[in-house]
Amino acid sequence: MSNNKFIAIVFSGLVSLGTATITQAQYIGPSAQKSLESVSEILKNPIDDQRVVLRGYLVKQVGVEKYLFSDNTGEIRVEIDAEDFRGLTVDEKTRVELIGEVEKDFLHSPEIDVDVISVSPK
Repeated sequence: MSNNKFIAIVFSGLVSLGTATITQAQYIGPSAQKSLESVSEILKNPIDDQRVVLRGYLVKQVGVEKYLFSDNTGEIRVEIDAEDFRGLTVDEKTRVELIGEVEKDFLHSPEIDVDVISVSPK
């Protein structure tokens, strides 16, 4: 094997390793912005891209990947990509925790773009 070919293979492996490491990293420390934890807080002053952590129920499906979420303070539409369920089965009686962010588009009511869904203890 030539020296150039060996160097190319090693470099390719290092680039692949570096890319895999980068895609798995995430920041989990404190945020400069407080996460909202209730629908009423969100609806009172919706701020685009505001982080949210909500606990409550998906009361019904209202569209493709769109659901109506309810906690004890109100209701809001949420968008959950099918792959984000990761095999999790929930119904309107399953208490869930949603982590995501507020999506506030001009002329539309705010909704939550969900990044993570999990079953929440009661």
